[in-house]
Amino acid sequence: MPERILVVDDEVDLATSCTRLLESRGYGTGIACSAEEALEILAAQEFQLVVTDLKMPGIGGMELLRQVREGAAEIPVIMMTAYSTVEDAVEAMRLGAADFVPKPFSPDHLLIVIEKALEKRSLRQENQSLRDQLSRHYSFDNIIGKSASMAQIFESIKKISGTDISVLISGASGTGKELIARSIHANSKRATKPFVPINCGALPENLVESEIFGYERGAFTGAAKPKPGLLEEAHGGTFFLDEIGELPLALQVKFLRVLEDGRFRRLGSNQEREVDVRLVCATNRNLEQVVEEGDFREDLFYRINTFPIHLPPLRERRDDIALLADHYLQVYADK
Repeated sequence: MPERILVVDDEVDLATSCTRLLESRGYGTGIACSAEEALEILAAQEFQLVVTDLKMPGIGGMELLRQVREGAAEIPVIMMTAYSTVEDAVEAMRLGAADFVPKPFSPDHLLIVIEKALEKRSLRQENQSLRDQLSRHYSFDNIIGKSASMAQIFESIKKISGTDISVLISGASGTGKELIARSIHANSKRATKPFVPINCGALPENLVESEIFGYERGAFTGAAKPKPGLLEEAHGGTFFLDEIGELPLALQVKFLRVLEDGRFRRLGSNQEREVDVRLVCATNRNLEQVVEEGDFREDLFYRINTFPIHLPPLRERRDDIALLADHYLQVYADK
């Protein structure tokens, strides 16, 4: 089904010539001679894009833009006007216009602007679809629990998912710390970007640094070519440090630098690189005690412990036992 474009202009000849051009390129079209008529048409029919004149009798193109954005924000609106000014363009873009076309314009110019706006709309829809899939997969519905402690954790996730603050998830092994971390990521604005986990306790100390920060060719024996680290792979998304209490002290200093200014160096490199990640950490240890024992830096602890979430063991949330049993019964019965 072709994408449909509504052309709004009180100059009927111009609106008609625009629709002929668009139809010649395979688009479906509609015409409105005023903003009021356009709103009626949009309420009754489905369009993927609106091209509207700015100066029209009645409420005008700017008000039409406002109302379209309020009622159907996913529909791009392209403004066109013979009274082109910088102020008009700035105001229209501030209100959410997809683009701005000054009259007179060439057919090719208009088509390029329309194609770009529709492509952006398609990308937004794909991103939203991916976010919806991620959200369903790691939504609260997929975290089994109805106990008061789990309800409180769900509320905590809702509060901090939309922010970029660091989260420290504590709890015994097997309580679902990574599932909580993935849920935080899936419900955040970074959901379409990577979620990159590393278990600090599962790797030898000499490998943890190269895995996190990457390395350059010749940095050590066997480093035949450069390799980006997991930190770089997580750029724009969430970096999940599981069992951060096992991170060696020497690496704690280096990682603190990342948290302070988003900069790091690969092994064997003098070049500083920038990275933008949201940090979520997890531990099955009492980090405050580890700090007192001198095995974990106090300054790093306070940087990662901006928002703590504690996952209680199942013995402390007995209301969830039947739910979990039923869930796994269903999973294995399906298999």
